[in-house]
Amino acid sequence: MKSLAVFWTQLIFALRGNPLERPPPMSMLGIKWKLHGTGKSIKPGHVVAPDERLAWPLTIGVGMQHVVAMFGATFLVPIITGMPPATTLLFSGIGTLLFLVITKGRVPSYLGSSFAFIAPIMASQQQFGVPGALGGVVLAGAVLALVGAIVQKFGAGWINRLMPPIVTGAIVALIGLNLAPAAKNNFDAAPVTAVITLATIILVSVLFRGILGRLSILVGVVVGYLVAMLRGEVSYDKMEAAAWVGLPQFQAPEFHVGVLGLFVPVVLVLVAENIGHVKSVAAMTGQNLDGVSGRALMADGAATVLAGFGGGSGTTTYAENIGVMAATKVYSTAAYWVAGIFAILLSFSPKFGELIATVPPGVLGGAATMLYGMIGILGVKIWVQNKVNFSNPVNLTTAAVALIIGIADYTWTIGELKFTGIALGSAAALVIYHGMKAIAKARGTVAEPETEQAGLPPAAKAAMNAAAKRAPKKR
Repeated sequence: MKSLAVFWTQLIFALRGNPLERPPPMSMLGIKWKLHGTGKSIKPGHVVAPDERLAWPLTIGVGMQHVVAMFGATFLVPIITGMPPATTLLFSGIGTLLFLVITKGRVPSYLGSSFAFIAPIMASQQQFGVPGALGGVVLAGAVLALVGAIVQKFGAGWINRLMPPIVTGAIVALIGLNLAPAAKNNFDAAPVTAVITLATIILVSVLFRGILGRLSILVGVVVGYLVAMLRGEVSYDKMEAAAWVGLPQFQAPEFHVGVLGLFVPVVLVLVAENIGHVKSVAAMTGQNLDGVSGRALMADGAATVLAGFGGGSGTTTYAENIGVMAATKVYSTAAYWVAGIFAILLSFSPKFGELIATVPPGVLGGAATMLYGMIGILGVKIWVQNKVNFSNPVNLTTAAVALIIGIADYTWTIGELKFTGIALGSAAALVIYHGMKAIAKARGTVAEPETEQAGLPPAAKAAMNAAAKRAPKKR
């Protein structure tokens, strides 16, 4: 507990800044908004900036859209992992408000349940139960907040040196692909329902434009749920016994050294998601938000720590809500305050929480097939965006070994400590990359660059020139 006290103290000091330069309290909390124009419309080519808002009725409407956008994904995590949905929703709303305060209202974002926590939570529950899993969530949040404090102070360059794209991509990919057996188990429980759920998700994503197309997972879950009802796969016994109003179910964490290897790799995913979110918002609003990247990481870390202490799932910034902003052109953080407050209010209905918990395995199997695959492909996306060169044997070996260890879920037991595929795969990616790079540099044996160069490779250009010279000339 002493270490946690030190962590919170460091976080507070990192956020305080110079007292003489502090803005008024309202601005400091990011809750002082200017009215955008008349507050009733948005002119063509304009957007509602984070420090602006529309009239309150319109702002509340946009905030409700953010609740709908986060709904499906946020609830799938606790349902899959067996955590209380209402508790997760409560800390999702509180985490969102905390994020807005720590970033001073400069980064519009909703913090929902992170899929990256599914695998470590499920694995740690088998060894240490739900309290042990919550302890892992707290530790991951503390590490993320510490990383954020360092980034805020020194920048993010050291992260790129320690975890270049080949390593980060491999770890993100193996976390998603490690969950494939869990998706199959739920899928096999009700194949017809699962197929309809998955097919709906796929079709909605290409049939509809705008916000509906971006909510394909939520629509798929709703359609799959209706199918499950018709097939008699849904039980409402717990929901009928639950009260309409009441407190969510809270649970305290327990701390075990054995969960470190499971949860620390998740931090890499959260770092990538948060920094990517900040960059996306900066590009859409035309503002430079590099100066708050560290604060975003600290905020998500603090929200995850809080959730772990109360019985909720770890949080992350949501791409689904970026879709709402892109569709509405409203980037006002006022809308996110509305979304966070509404989420908190919903969490105080046990009957609502039990209704969400009635989602049957078939629906989860269909949705998880898509979701877990998306996590894996996110790792591949990191490779593609950073033009990782797989002709380089260091890159090729790093990805190949790490992925197989993670997908096959290799295990290594030392006394009471048990390291599974995610921990071993992540460690393998770091050790293999830095070890091979050091040896290759000492021996001078790797000539291929780590990233692909712009244009064609010299060898390809030379081959094309030679072919052009051999071709008969036109007369």
